[in-house]
This record gives sequence, structure tokens and C-alpha cells, in this order.
Amino acid sequence: MSRRIEMERTRLRDRLEHGDPYWPAQLCVGLAIALNLVLTEKVTVGPTWLLPSVEAVLLVALVVVAPRRATAHSVGRRRFALGVIGFVSLGNVVSLGLLVHYLINGGKAGGHALIVSGAVLWVTNVLLFAVWYWEMDRGGPVHRFLGEVDLIDFQFPQMENPQLAPPGWRPGFLDYFYVSLTNATAFSPTDTMPLTHTAKIVMGIQSVSALLTVGLVVARAVNILS
Repeated sequence: MSRRIEMERTRLRDRLEHGDPYWPAQLCVGLAIALNLVLTEKVTVGPTWLLPSVEAVLLVALVVVAPRRATAHSVGRRRFALGVIGFVSLGNVVSLGLLVHYLINGGKAGGHALIVSGAVLWVTNVLLFAVWYWEMDRGGPVHRFLGEVDLIDFQFPQMENPQLAPPGWRPGFLDYFYVSLTNATAFSPTDTMPLTHTAKIVMGIQSVSALLTVGLVVARAVNILS
């Protein structure tokens, strides 16, 4: 147990002192792109391989130009990163819209493949919103590292109870992933509260899309089983 605690402290200290690594966010975007290959052609734009291929090329380019840690400002690189995330997210929105369309159509649209696609889109929802929260809160990871914080978007438990965290604590990518996962599961905030209008709107969009996906997929599954 003591070894686990020491490893946890070492990882936290490394992140606080040297900045957040980019690879967790890049990995989540990569997984979201890969999951697109599992979708049925009914909910994809063009062949199932086309959009993921374009997105993968953009992600590889981003990985090449991005540093290991979020410690210094680069307006061009940040805009490119947000553009890649936005492009992947737009593809997910289109797929979700097509999924809703075909699920509402009922038996004519097929069944099992759409249910699998719904589950995939829900997972993709969690991955992408985790990245958005990480990029959005307090201006992004670089602003948080440099302490250039004008507006706090999310109130984490450690911020309300600083005695539970080491001095200088700030949320890392896993914290934002947990926010995304719980919001997509409970369809509302849990232990972390949105403070700004932007944060509330983004969390609301995620909650509605997750609820819509789960509700329609469950209804479709029940219809098939019956």
C-alpha cells in the first residue's frame, strides 16, 4: 500500500512540476478515431475508413509538432489541436444524428449493428468531452501550469478542501476524464461542479447527447428482444 501511495505522489509531483503531458489527450482522440471504424456504414459519412483516415493523418501531424509537456504557449499549435479535436467531434455529432434517425425509423433500419454503433458513440462521447474539458478549463493546460488563470470553469473537491491535496494541486487529464465519464453516466455533474456558463453549456450538451444515445439504444434493444 505504501509503495502505491509513493508512486501516486511521485506521478503527481512530476505533473505539477513539469506540466501536463499531452499523450493522454492524444491517446483519447486516437481511440475515438479508431472506434469510428466499428460504426455501421449507415451512421458514417462515406466509406467507414474515409473519415477516420483523414482524422488519423491530422492527429499524427499534431503529435509530431506538439511537445511532450504543456508548459509553453503556442497559438498556432493550440489552434491546430483544437481544430483536430473539433473535426473529430463534428464527425461524431454527424454519426449521432444519423444514429438517432435510423433508430427512430425502427425495423426498416436494421438493429444489432445500430445498437453496437450507439455503444461506440457513447464511449466516443466520453473520450472527446474529456479532451474538451481538459483543453477548456482555465484556458487550457498551459495556462494552468503557468498560473495564468482568469476564470475557473470547474470546481474540483480538492479546491474546496485544499487539505486533501498537496500544495499547488491542479487537475490533470484523468480528473477531466472522470468528470466526462460521470457526466455521461449520471447525465449531470457529480463531485465536480461547472462554474462558468461555457462549462455548464458543454456539460449540458454532453448529458443530453449521452441520454439520447442510451435511451434510444436501450429502447431499440428492448424492441429487438421483444
